[in-house]
Amino acid sequence: MAFSKKHKDKMLAQYEQWLRDSKAIFMIEYKKMNMKEIDAIRAKVRDAGGQAHVVKNTLMERALDNVGVKRSGDLVGTTLMGFAYGEAPDLAKTFAEITKNSETMMIKGGFLDMNPISAANVKALADLPPLPVMRARLLGVIQAPAGQLVRTLAEPARRVAAVVKAYSEQGAAPAA
Repeated sequence: MAFSKKHKDKMLAQYEQWLRDSKAIFMIEYKKMNMKEIDAIRAKVRDAGGQAHVVKNTLMERALDNVGVKRSGDLVGTTLMGFAYGEAPDLAKTFAEITKNSETMMIKGGFLDMNPISAANVKALADLPPLPVMRARLLGVIQAPAGQLVRTLAEPARRVAAVVKAYSEQGAAPAA
């Protein structure tokens, strides 16, 4: 379908806005999908805090250049792009789930903080635990040395208290 120059300019401006607003962009190459399947993908992506759009590759390449994103050459074939407005791993998990057992779709790669990442990196990002779990693990790692230090410092006092208690119990027994 041919687009007029005016319509292409509007599309280019929209692409640039999506690129500026998103924290991460992931790409899927698809074959033989109908609009019902694409709409189902869009609904899953919305649940993950993003948007998914079928894009024109040449216009997206121009938009990437205009925004200053380094390109990796992944814009070939039919492309569905997901724009993460929330947490990037959530969208990566959604894309990995969508393409997991599909023969008609595969992850091409994407952009994280406007730098290109490979399909393997997108899958690795999808395998990360959720942010609250990561924070809890980090807090545990930070707290472990402090807790060990407190136990080490308290140990001599605990031993002295145990000796005093044992001595007081021993002294109380003959008087009874």
